[in-house]
Amino acid sequence: MEKLKLFSHLLYECKKGVRSAALCTISADCSHIAIAKLKANDMAYFICALSNGQENLFFGEHVCMEVLQKICDKPLNKLSAEEDFMLGAILGYGICEQCKRYCKKNERMAG
Repeated sequence: MEKLKLFSHLLYECKKGVRSAALCTISADCSHIAIAKLKANDMAYFICALSNGQENLFFGEHVCMEVLQKICDKPLNKLSAEEDFMLGAILGYGICEQCKRYCKKNERMAG
């Protein structure tokens, strides 16, 4: 239930406009609770099942979900440096940290 606390906090931030999109990893057996709350708040979302029985639940503004669905069509560790950068930027992560992450990932992929 700890993950649902984080989910509720992220949902609150999305509703208040603090963030445009959020990602929460939750167990598959809790996702129905989260989805019901998202539907009640008319919040766009999509789910990516993980191999460990958990799910990545993306939610937020409709336009953000549209973009994220296109770039998150594979496991997150398989995203290109550019896709990873876009994901972090849309989720509201610090741009300087995303730039550092992009450079490191680009170096690893090149060498």
